[in-house]
Amino acid sequence: MDKSALETELKKFIIDTLELEDITPGDIDTEEALFIDGLGLDSIDALELGMAVKKKYNLKMSEDKEENKKHFYSIKTLADFIESQKAE
Repeated sequence: MDKSALETELKKFIIDTLELEDITPGDIDTEEALFIDGLGLDSIDALELGMAVKKKYNLKMSEDKEENKKHFYSIKTLADFIESQKAE
């Protein structure tokens, strides 16, 4: 899967997982923050999304919360993280 397709898939996955109404994949900027600013997700969304993404993409998450925050900053950073995990 190319990166653009993965980013689009992630946008749809976030919308479906968090049941975001009135938001389309086109409304989500690939490089915009997912939490607080940008898309405006909160800590409960972060937990739910983290668990869902970990399960769907079989990811190994770090014990370091700050490192995980970097991975989940935007669609782009999340796609980069998923690709790096698949490369291992």
